[in-house]
Amino acid sequence: MLEIRWHGRGGQGVWSGTAVLALAAIKAGKFAQSFPEFGPERRGAPVNGYNRIDDKPIKIHCGIYEPDAIIVIDPTLLKYREMILSGLKRGGKIVINSEKKPEKLREELKVGKDVEIWVADATSIALEEVKRPSTNTATLGVLLRAIPVVPMDKLAEAIMSRWPGDIGEKNVKAIKRAYEEAMSG
Repeated sequence: MLEIRWHGRGGQGVWSGTAVLALAAIKAGKFAQSFPEFGPERRGAPVNGYNRIDDKPIKIHCGIYEPDAIIVIDPTLLKYREMILSGLKRGGKIVINSEKKPEKLREELKVGKDVEIWVADATSIALEEVKRPSTNTATLGVLLRAIPVVPMDKLAEAIMSRWPGDIGEKNVKAIKRAYEEAMSG
């Protein structure tokens, strides 16, 4: 079972990102969960979202405390190193929306070579392709490059189901571009 924890801020689409990824997994014939974690926070407050994806039914319904992968859609949250890295499994992957090189982020986060860091400037990609800073979908392209958890066509289908028409097409372009531009180190 693949377990993913997302970090972002209220209003940035963490929950939408988890929902789209879960829908793509279901369209690919997998089992999936998507759930947010937030309380009375307002727009701009740190929030988490979670995904579980497996080839067999998922029987647990609790928080994710030891994720296989972490997605950070808001790079300003990287200053909360302990929160971001909490519970990450050995050999885990971190997907970050950042214009910095993976090696620089590795130094800043103080993580060893046993953790893969995947990066793309999802903010710039979203602004250029979607015409708004919706980094949640662009970051999904980086995730697919790091972990081919679902086929790109199923992710595109899920995006178009969630946001039909022009906005969906723009988001699919952002995902594909982020996939191509993703770097690891």
